[in-house]
Amino acid sequence: MQERRVTIANRLGLHARAAARLVQCAGQFNCQVVIERADNQQSADGKSILSVLLLAAARGSTLIIKTAGADEERAAEAIVELIDNRFGEEVSDGLY
Repeated sequence: MQERRVTIANRLGLHARAAARLVQCAGQFNCQVVIERADNQQSADGKSILSVLLLAAARGSTLIIKTAGADEERAAEAIVELIDNRFGEEVSDGLY
């Protein structure tokens, strides 16, 4: 089992478009993906958009990414990279 901590840095938090990208990323892997909020231990199935949206993770929220299965390490790295890159939404134009 892999476990990684990340902080949501994008301005809008884990909103619908960002959640869709996370679920799409998680869905590319065969392993189980669980996303948990560090502050209240609320967890979500990383492959379910409704479950991820119910986390209501705003900017600054710390998430724990847990993966278990055959490709768990690659899945954890890909999801952390997606979150660290702000879901590909914000360009460095000095506005954010």
